[in-house]
Amino acid sequence: MAANACWFKSGDKAFSTYKLAMELTSYSGRPRILAVPKHAPEGLPLLVVQAEGNPARLDAFGPMMQGPSAERIKHDVTRWAAGDKGC
Repeated sequence: MAANACWFKSGDKAFSTYKLAMELTSYSGRPRILAVPKHAPEGLPLLVVQAEGNPARLDAFGPMMQGPSAERIKHDVTRWAAGDKGC
């Protein structure tokens, strides 16, 4: 998964205080990845990226989408939705 490799495991400072949580089996039919605080992973997610439909449409929302990383997150999610797997 590109988000895990590019954001969380890469040592990226923008994501260094967050941990990846995945909800791949969702009763709503919308698999999601979440960015949660490392020190409180049971807390509310600060970023939600979810897929819906066929073909899948990706959407990103949450407090991180109002911060300094918002444009980068939008760009990455758009590229990944188009099939690009790179960082």
